[in-house]
Amino acid sequence: MPPLTAIEAFVQVARLGSVKEAAAALSLSSPALSRRIQALERHLGHPLFERRHQSVHLNSDGERLLSEIGPSIDALSLAMERAVGNREMMRLRLAVPSLFAMQRLMPYLPSLRELHPDLHIDLDTGANRIARLDEGLDAAIAITTEVDPSLYARRIDSNRVIAIGSRAIQDGPNAITDPAQIANTTIFLHRDMPETFSYWREAVGMPQLEPAAIDHFDAGQLILDAAAQGLGVAFMLESHLSASRDPRLVRLFDHQVESPYSYWFACRRSSLTRRPVRIFHDWLFDSLLNDSGEAVAA
Repeated sequence: MPPLTAIEAFVQVARLGSVKEAAAALSLSSPALSRRIQALERHLGHPLFERRHQSVHLNSDGERLLSEIGPSIDALSLAMERAVGNREMMRLRLAVPSLFAMQRLMPYLPSLRELHPDLHIDLDTGANRIARLDEGLDAAIAITTEVDPSLYARRIDSNRVIAIGSRAIQDGPNAITDPAQIANTTIFLHRDMPETFSYWREAVGMPQLEPAAIDHFDAGQLILDAAAQGLGVAFMLESHLSASRDPRLVRLFDHQVESPYSYWFACRRSSLTRRPVRIFHDWLFDSLLNDSGEAVAA
């Protein structure tokens, strides 16, 4: 077996993607940490990273090794904490859209509490979630087109843009059955997804289509409620409709339009060394993988 310190150094660099940040997390100098990684690579007989000017990235051998030993290192760390009686309350400060919290987080939090009863989460549903990571937040879930590459980010899902309306507006003489009828209709957009309708109309081949009015909301549930009341047509994500389970709401048209917006998990790379962040991150993606398919790393 190679020294445990070398394995610990490998796991930190692999998770943070930076020798400098991993060295800081382990209270080492960068040269000292690099020597530990090199010792592990000599022990294995092959490199584990692709080294670039400002960063390091796992190669296929490194990815395989991390997937096999990462959980064991985490379990060992937890066992040592238990052995010394370090069972203090853990707290995670998480920014999250209110609709995501309602539809896809709260229903599953009991399973997280069962696994980690000492973990407590402060939920912040305010705006500018990723931008506020330097203002006391540990991590954020945000809906966006991209994330600052200096951050650790992992895409939670891919989605499609759809038109959502009240079941009642599909019937009667004024039923909305054709996209062209949007010209006589108020539409609803979320402030986090301001270009949703523009992207949708381009994709369906109607770039000149203009609605009668556009109302903007900063809460997804309010958009769904407004659409359910027949006040207009919401342009949101397909997952928003399916997770709402609201019998009043229907998808209005059959167009398949891939969304430029996705949900992302993001945090400072150094935050991944904090146990509350790591626990929540791993649980989140394990839950999503089991519930809805493969999540995408970035």
